[in-house]
Amino acid sequence: MGAMITVENLAVQFGGQVLFTNADLSFTSGNCYGIIGANGAGKSTFLRVLSGEVESSAGAVHIDPKARMSVLKQNQELYNEYTVMDTVIMGNKRLYDIGREKDAIYEKPDFTDEDGLRASELEEEFAELGGWEAESDAGRILGGLGVGAEFHYTPMAELDGRLKVKVLLAQALFGKPDIVLLDEPTNNLDLASVVWLEDFLMDYEGTVLVVSHDRYFLNNVCTHIVDIDYGKIRMYVGNYDFWYESSQLMQKLIKDQNKKAAQKIAELESFIRRFAANRSKSRQATSRRKLLDKLSIEELPASSRRYPWVGFKAEREPGKDRLFVTDLSKSVDGVPVLRNVSFIMNRGDKIAVISRDERAVTLLFKLLMGEAEPDSGTIKWGVSTTQGYMPRDNSAYFEGCELSIMDWMRQFSADKRESYLRQFLGRMLFSGDEVYKPVNVLSGGERVRCMISKLMLSGASVLLLDQPTNHLDLESIAALNNGLAAFEHNVIFSCHDHQLTQTVANRIIEINADGSITDRQCSYDEYVHLAELEAAAKAPAKAD
Repeated sequence: MGAMITVENLAVQFGGQVLFTNADLSFTSGNCYGIIGANGAGKSTFLRVLSGEVESSAGAVHIDPKARMSVLKQNQELYNEYTVMDTVIMGNKRLYDIGREKDAIYEKPDFTDEDGLRASELEEEFAELGGWEAESDAGRILGGLGVGAEFHYTPMAELDGRLKVKVLLAQALFGKPDIVLLDEPTNNLDLASVVWLEDFLMDYEGTVLVVSHDRYFLNNVCTHIVDIDYGKIRMYVGNYDFWYESSQLMQKLIKDQNKKAAQKIAELESFIRRFAANRSKSRQATSRRKLLDKLSIEELPASSRRYPWVGFKAEREPGKDRLFVTDLSKSVDGVPVLRNVSFIMNRGDKIAVISRDERAVTLLFKLLMGEAEPDSGTIKWGVSTTQGYMPRDNSAYFEGCELSIMDWMRQFSADKRESYLRQFLGRMLFSGDEVYKPVNVLSGGERVRCMISKLMLSGASVLLLDQPTNHLDLESIAALNNGLAAFEHNVIFSCHDHQLTQTVANRIIEINADGSITDRQCSYDEYVHLAELEAAAKAPAKAD
């Protein structure tokens, strides 16, 4: 198929800094391109250049003139005066405008022959654009993303932020655009909505470009990885795991220059064959395998990225008793959010807490940490346990605080020496004079790295983390994943990152819509599979 987007000799400077130069790329139909790079590398800026929102410093972007492009909007307040349904249908602006004009003509009290002719023309184009199915199509996308039918005709101004994010994503996907640009589409999506989005994009026939920090998502949907590194943009065939493992292998081989060239080639060819053979359910995986089969060794990546080191160690070994939660109930504004919740946490349990209602998850964490009081029921921690907590909202730790990173960290460290703290901060990628930066000016990602550092210094035997991957880049998420998986004691966490949830949790607690819980000793993928089987068993049998 022909290219939907062609980029020639593209260069972008931002705030006096050169983000990338000499980019020559082609994006074609039926492929999904994952755009990756360290924080500040220019991923979002690159999407904004393609959409025409930002001008490039040099070069050109050519977009198929017949193609309709759709972009995930970031401003949640943009459509406050419209209903949810209208906001989604605006994803196809031409269709929305025709519908409005058509309705206005029919509402005229003095309907003329000219009005009749115009209405006829509009009706024809409306039908061609799928106007009669628009509301049902929009409803299907909203439902898949977890926006219930009761919200479909609600004004956007009345929705909370989490639902607005989903409506704007539904808008970007609506009406089968030829090109879709998605910047962090999985942010603030619950895991079930992410799975729905993966399935949607796997079967999508257009051209998709997506910036994401979710490795599992990138692995499932991407046919190519577009890496912004060394001030260049390079495109590689394959998903994120293929890019990551091949970049690590290349780094190793570059460092070890004594290896014979033939040995290097054999090692790399074996690696390509192994990845090309990987099975996957997606239509896109088939095209990826074909492309991998043709891949040459020169096309493999090497990366300049740095990975933080994350490791947790308990100061003392906890005893047998860890946590007892009995008949816990809590209502908010008269609505039951948690109802008769009971569970015992045992030695070795790493519990992922999931729910369509993320307020319920955060409320449970606050109750466990004594930051909120239950209406009824009890929470009893084992006397030999200590708890380390990383809340979803960390603003109270940073806003209005003029301490440097070094002094902020010193508050939480038994060892107050600058040499120790500097070594510790270096592992978390704070180096040189950066350690003297005041914490109230840190970015979201830097704040989260500080909070992870605080948790590492706590020496706690039970780690509680509510959405710890928010604002983190891929490298930091991978490091946190490794640290939590290696931790010898208990973890209770909620997380949008599928791979982290799957590789860390051995027990899933889901908070249901009525406030009760479903509690299973299994991995996240096993939990999803069991839930699908149960849903299928409950579904009414189809007539022959």
